[in-house]
Amino acid sequence: MNTPKERKQDRSPLIPASDLAEYRDLPPPSPHTEAELTALIGLLKYPRSPIETVFIGHSRDDASRAAAEAFSTAWRACGGTVLAVVDWPESAASWLRPATRLTGETPDAWVMAAAPLGFAQLARRLRRSADWAPDRTVAFASLRDARLPALAGENTLDGLRGASADSGTWSVRRGWVASRPPAAAGRAETPRP
Repeated sequence: MNTPKERKQDRSPLIPASDLAEYRDLPPPSPHTEAELTALIGLLKYPRSPIETVFIGHSRDDASRAAAEAFSTAWRACGGTVLAVVDWPESAASWLRPATRLTGETPDAWVMAAAPLGFAQLARRLRRSADWAPDRTVAFASLRDARLPALAGENTLDGLRGASADSGTWSVRRGWVASRPPAAAGRAETPRP
């Protein structure tokens, strides 16, 4: 007989169809802004930051693809290394293939540009089947949706941080998305790892 822990591991990480139906109205990603890109780089590149290598993940819509390309170019321009760029469809049978590709090596950080619904499915698989850490992951504004933590599942996204279109930042803590306004001119905001 299986223990409760074994039964939980045997369950599929896919979001049940009934839950998916409730979240079909999540907005598609909007094009990123330069302020957002700059803030995202700032979350990773700060004085004495140990972050050099990243994996970039994106869904296949045009806005996410363009954001991932822009980040890759900017990251390389400031001396960083992109180990891999991984994309995924908005729906998949198991999500294991993109999860495995995103964790094939251990980068210093992950960067995500994605539609919320597909990313929620991927994040569930990443947390269950791979060595992925949401607290070492940053994301574009498309994932700053208060419904995303519930959709991804309890504790799945705790620690995920991101940038807003206006250069503000946001983070997921205990199932809540907390936003911070842009730093005042001349006053740098210290990123939290």
